[in-house]
Amino acid sequence: MDLSPDEIMNAPSMLSAFIENRTYDEIQVGDTAVLTRTLRPEDIQLFAIMSGDVNPAHVDPEYAQSSMFHEVIAHGMWGAALISTVLGTEFPGPGTIYIDQTLRFSRPVKVGDSVTVKLTCAKKFDHNKHMVFDCLCTNQDDLKVISGQAEILAPTEKIKRARMAMPEVTISDRDARYRRLLAKTRGIAPVLTAFAHPCDAESLRMAVGARDIGAMLPLLIGPEARMRELAEQHGLDLHDCRFVDVRHSHAAAQHAVAMAAAGEVAVLIQGSQRTEEFLHEVIAPNGLRTARRISHVLYIEVQTYPRPLFITDTLVNIDPSLDDKVGIVQNAIDFAHLMGVPEPKVALLAALEMVTPKMRATTDAAALCKMADRGQITGALLDGPLGFDNAVSKDSARNQGIRSPVAGQADVLVAPDLESANMLAKQLEQLSDA
Repeated sequence: MDLSPDEIMNAPSMLSAFIENRTYDEIQVGDTAVLTRTLRPEDIQLFAIMSGDVNPAHVDPEYAQSSMFHEVIAHGMWGAALISTVLGTEFPGPGTIYIDQTLRFSRPVKVGDSVTVKLTCAKKFDHNKHMVFDCLCTNQDDLKVISGQAEILAPTEKIKRARMAMPEVTISDRDARYRRLLAKTRGIAPVLTAFAHPCDAESLRMAVGARDIGAMLPLLIGPEARMRELAEQHGLDLHDCRFVDVRHSHAAAQHAVAMAAAGEVAVLIQGSQRTEEFLHEVIAPNGLRTARRISHVLYIEVQTYPRPLFITDTLVNIDPSLDDKVGIVQNAIDFAHLMGVPEPKVALLAALEMVTPKMRATTDAAALCKMADRGQITGALLDGPLGFDNAVSKDSARNQGIRSPVAGQADVLVAPDLESANMLAKQLEQLSDA
């Protein structure tokens, strides 16, 4: 495939193995060089991190919407850096020394804009080997965004070097992932939420934070004096928080579950008491238990995976039977629907992709898939058994000859038991910045 020089400059994997300059004598007045780059959100983030320029016009989408440009724009010097790229790597290339640069910014560069940099040799000075280049940056609509002139000291000796391989850069932005999740609550009225025994700083911060973003109306169930004292110690404002004063954590769990069962609260959140104590009241005869198995679903976002993951069951069912797994899978599907995934792809995990009676996870997975075919599990695409690698990597699935609408693009990961689910989730949290 033939590529123009500017296309090559946009395709790092196809760059020459060498970087070579053009000397003063090799460049004539009127010669040109071209480079094209498309602005990505990551480019803006990297430039802000490198330069320290965190002007909200560049990094805060909410602020940018109210600015004169109504969206995030690139730093002006991002385009100027492209001019430097051409001068330093190609035209003239290695050995070039910057002397002077003038710039005029005509219009902003926005995410998705393709900027073409064209440098034209305008003047040469034989007595000192200086050169002047006209610099023009245009967008995909051929509109001028930056113009100016650069004066440089040109190299006089030929230089050809092996091109240095640059490290890959991954931007980890936990705040952005958190903001995307919170954005799902916009337009939804806050719901009355029972916090059972929120008697530590973390639980109270959760309640206050949910109130402050308008997602929940906290109802704090526990020893009121203790909760107020904690709030004062940690500078937490409990205005608009309602209280139900009970003496201890067990009573708090009982009262919270009773209110949820009566429809008096919409959401039930565990506070600082032990999980076993909280769940004991949830599954009690007068609690919240239904005919379907109660299970836990973890919503998690991994930087290197293009969609959120729902992992189950990391908390409740230690060694679930096939019948238990029917409820576990359906619960995860229903939760994915609530989170905006209309037809989640469910991967039933095992160590092998082949069904073997010696490994119960494989036979359970096969049975669950057939139950989905028969309508006993609804609302999703199921496949299994699948190894974790084949569930999240299309390349891995392809290399092993697995053809599946789920493989490589799973939304829901159903582990064989609590131990494997819990370890998987913690590995992602600790090693993958999830």
